[in-house]
Order: sequence, then C-alpha cells, then structure tokens
Amino acid sequence: MTAELIETTWTVEGIRAGAEPVLRRLADGARDRELTRAYAHREVRALAEQRITLLGIARADGGAGGTVRDVADLVIEIARADSNVAQALRSSFLTANQVATRPGLPHRAVTLARLRAGDLFAGTANERGGGAGGSVHTTLRRDGDGYVVDGEKYYSTGGLYASWFTGTATGEDGRVYGFTVPVDRDGVQRLDDFDAIGQRLTASGTTRLTGVRVTGDEVVARDGGPADNPWLGSFAQLYLAAVEAGIAASALDDALWFARERARPIKHSTAATSVEDPYVRHTVGEIAARAHAARAVVLLAAEALTGVREHSGDRARAAAAAAAVTVAQTGVIAVESALRAAELLFDVGGGSATNRDLAFDRHWRNARTVANHNPRQWKAAVAGAFHLTGEEPPTTGLF
Repeated sequence: MTAELIETTWTVEGIRAGAEPVLRRLADGARDRELTRAYAHREVRALAEQRITLLGIARADGGAGGTVRDVADLVIEIARADSNVAQALRSSFLTANQVATRPGLPHRAVTLARLRAGDLFAGTANERGGGAGGSVHTTLRRDGDGYVVDGEKYYSTGGLYASWFTGTATGEDGRVYGFTVPVDRDGVQRLDDFDAIGQRLTASGTTRLTGVRVTGDEVVARDGGPADNPWLGSFAQLYLAAVEAGIAASALDDALWFARERARPIKHSTAATSVEDPYVRHTVGEIAARAHAARAVVLLAAEALTGVREHSGDRARAAAAAAAVTVAQTGVIAVESALRAAELLFDVGGGSATNRDLAFDRHWRNARTVANHNPRQWKAAVAGAFHLTGEEPPTTGLF
C-alpha cells in the first residue's frame, strides 16, 4: 500500500456522503442501461473509489468501523439506485465481510490491502457441468513450484467489474481448494453470457479457466470456518434480502414519479389529478408499506448478525443459528414485498404504464431473479422447523 492509502481515514459518514452523488447518477441512468444493455463501469468505479467495501471493516484494520446494519443500509440504497450494480458488488462485500469477521482468514492481510486499494472481487463455486449439487469439476494440479487450474465457473457475479476472481477447484488429492487470481492473468476469460429474465447487467456470466497458472500463496484448502458458527452464509443471504428491499424502494420511486408526472385519472374517477385519486393513493401507500417492511426486516436481521460476534463457543453457535433463522425469515418477507411492490407499480397508471420505454417491468423481473437464487419455501420451512422443534438450519451456506 502507498503512504497515501495508509494515512487515509475512512468513516461511515464519509463513505456514505461520497457515494451519494454516485448513487444519484446510477439511479438516473438505470432505465436507459436496461433498455440498451449498457454496464455502469464509470459509476461502479466511482463507488469503489469511495471504498464502500471498507464500511464494515474495523478502524484498526483501516476500515470505517461500521456495523452490519450500516453495510446493509448502504446495499439497500445501491439496489434502490440499480439492483444490477448492487448484485454485481456482492462478491466484493462478501470478501470484506470475511475480512471483518474472521481474524484467522487465510491471506487476510493481502485481501485487506486489496480492499483498501479499492479493488473489486468476483467469485463463484458454481458450475454447469451437472452432477450432484456442489460438485466441483474444475481441476487444480501441481505443475513445478505452482499449480494449473482448468475449468469453467458460472454465476461469476460482478466478473466484468472485478480485479480479482476467486473460485474453487478439486485437487489431485480429491480435496476442494479455493484460489484467487487477477482477472487479467493468462488463461482467464470472462464471458458476458448471463441470460436470465432479470438482473441482466450483473456481469454474472461464465469465467473460463484454461491452463491458468496459480502460485502456492494464491491457493488455500477450503474449510467450514469457525466450528462455533457454521452459518457463515448468513451475511450472503442477508445481502440478497437487502437487494430485494432496494428493488421495492425503487418501485416506490417510480410509482411516485409516474403518479405525479405522467399518469392521468381514469375516466370515471372523480379526481382531477392522479395524486388525488383515492385508489392511486391506496396503491402507492401499499407499495410504500411493502418497501418499508422489506427495509425494516433487513436492518433487524443485520443487528442479529452483529450480535453473534459478541459470543464464542456454545453461545455463539446458539446465537448464530437464531440469526440464520432471522435472516431466512427476512428473505421471505423481502422477496414477497419486492414482488408485490413491483406488481402494484402498474396499478398506479393505465395502459401507458406498460410502455417499454419506462422499463417498469425490470423491477419485477429483477426481484424474481434474485428470489430464485435460494427459494423462499426452504427458508420458511427451515424457520418453522427451528421454532417448532429447535432444529438447526442447514449449514450449506444458504442460511
């Protein structure tokens, strides 16, 4: 790190203030980017320069010292501006959360230095090769004093924005290893082939790895993390709920704009303007309530995750299990709130609300796509089992 980076003091307030004008630009261009399939490279780089991923890292480590709630609140606002960008930044925030919560994280100092430099991360263990869930067909083999990786990874969220790619590979000993390499290394190819109905601009396509040279200090054996908290995926799930909350808030923003600026009362309405129509008011009020509910449960779950850090041993396990259930419940409410808010947006106006140039459909499509990452039926069932019998959530990383 340069002397300038070492001397910089980041604060929650400073990062939020620096991000605010960038988020306004991001929101202003979201509709056009959706219609033209354009990536927000300039805005994402500007957010990285504000060191948004340092928000939840301790001040002793050069971060802003914010809480999980501070991070979740910022993610909601990024998703409110453009949920594609919030999703694309997920791997970077997950990397920062690992640094913040795991003092023994392998290569922690190196990763922290990259975060402090404003680097962004992409990563995935997902593959499309079939077989059992979680199967890793990407290979890692010894070659001289290093390794060679070959394979393909899908859902490489944020890949086109990132400086670093983290993936998994199966070694010659049958164990699964993690590796992190710069995205411009020979043999790393990032494809813009993500083809879902929503979240189309998250840069979540394929990363093709062909004879990629990897050094020993870029490889680490995968483990389950601290034994007293096997639910290290809870923050990742909270992040998805925060994206849903941001989508609900964005639907509200568009409902307010359309009712004020474009909509006309239906012929048999007694109102002179749409904002005076009681049914438009009712609809906007319900959208606002859904957005409020989504944001509230996300921030409540964030506080639950913060509380886990105060414990160790059996108390930490109990707190982590309860927090994982809280996050699962949050996912249910956030998903359903976003989907409903996105649907109600069309009730604010008539046929013109469906005009393609408005791109209002993106809210529902984006919310639906995020929701499909981890089905809410499982979240509800796991929460029910916990409350009924005390059964702990699965430790798959999805709770």
